[in-house]
Amino acid sequence: MVTLLINIFVKEKEDVKNPKVRQQYGMLCGLAGIILNILLFLGKFLAGAVSGSISITADAFNNLSDAGSSCVTLVGFKMAGAKPDVDHPFGHGRMEYITGLIISGAILIMAFELVKSSLEKILHPEPVEFSLLTFWILLISILVKIYMAFYNYKIGKKLDSSAMRATATDSLSDTCATTVVLIGGLVGKFTNLQVDGLCGVLVGMFIFYAGICAARDTLNPLLGQPPEADFVHEIERIVLAHKEICGIHDLLVHDYGPGRRMISLHAEVPADGNILDLHDVVDNAEMELRTILNCDAVIHMDPVVTGDEYILELKGTIEALIKEIDSVITMHDFRVVLGQTHTNLIFDVVVPYDFAISDDSLTKQIQMQVKRRIGNNYFVVIQVDKAYLR
Repeated sequence: MVTLLINIFVKEKEDVKNPKVRQQYGMLCGLAGIILNILLFLGKFLAGAVSGSISITADAFNNLSDAGSSCVTLVGFKMAGAKPDVDHPFGHGRMEYITGLIISGAILIMAFELVKSSLEKILHPEPVEFSLLTFWILLISILVKIYMAFYNYKIGKKLDSSAMRATATDSLSDTCATTVVLIGGLVGKFTNLQVDGLCGVLVGMFIFYAGICAARDTLNPLLGQPPEADFVHEIERIVLAHKEICGIHDLLVHDYGPGRRMISLHAEVPADGNILDLHDVVDNAEMELRTILNCDAVIHMDPVVTGDEYILELKGTIEALIKEIDSVITMHDFRVVLGQTHTNLIFDVVVPYDFAISDDSLTKQIQMQVKRRIGNNYFVVIQVDKAYLR
């Protein structure tokens, strides 16, 4: 059903980096979620009222909260698709993340209320009537929630949307919750064991765990998580495709919401090259990043010596000795300042955030290796940078 609606209403469905297309996907899935969850609420509420089951009634209100979450998703995608303005020059894309966080909060509140009601039912058990109608309502609900989890996860993955992944997680938790309720009802009917309250507690704990996971996934981009490895590699591929650019470093990715990322990086170019020609190359690379990755890009040119054999030999020696310390270390911005009494070797090294050696210890190790391998009159001036990726 959702696929059919997408084919009808989303005209450029493959252009998922386009904020307008993302908005259409999000609003369509949000509307579908509202309709399906309201229907599930009505069916389960009827079944809970007829049977007197606290777990079925609680599960019904869980679906009602899901309908509210779908409303939040719909509004969130609508707001995220708004154009940049004076107060928000980078757009409103982070509303997707905020939407996911609100959905996670709703999941956690519902889990708490469900556990509270179920504990009361354990302390004061009441008989539950489990009919064939109740069985079919719960079974259909499970199948509908499986379908909702499937399409939300599939589209969330396609859009790289934390809000839709949170909705998919919520639907999957609802599937498990309703399954527990169904099993509890069957056990109560055929064994006369009063397990309705216990099933409600289990459902509540599972929903609580799902809410924690969903909150983590939506908080990370708001707090500033590193870009995906594939995204970084694609940036490198696009920029280094220009033969005039020798290397890149100091890459920064600022995430203002899906489809609203800003890139800044340093591109190494030959120091003896024509500055106007190199500037044109860098402009072309920036334009390709905007066109292919749909993000703003700023590239700073770093001139490096490419024709001096003495400097290139020193650079190769330094690269070899830092690899002996640890193979994950990389180097860039290598410069040589000659003096009458000593020579300064100036460069940056890049290490992972969880690197075992401290910055000061690493600098001292490199200095010792340089004095041992090259000579006592060589000194290193090092800036230690942190890498997104290992």
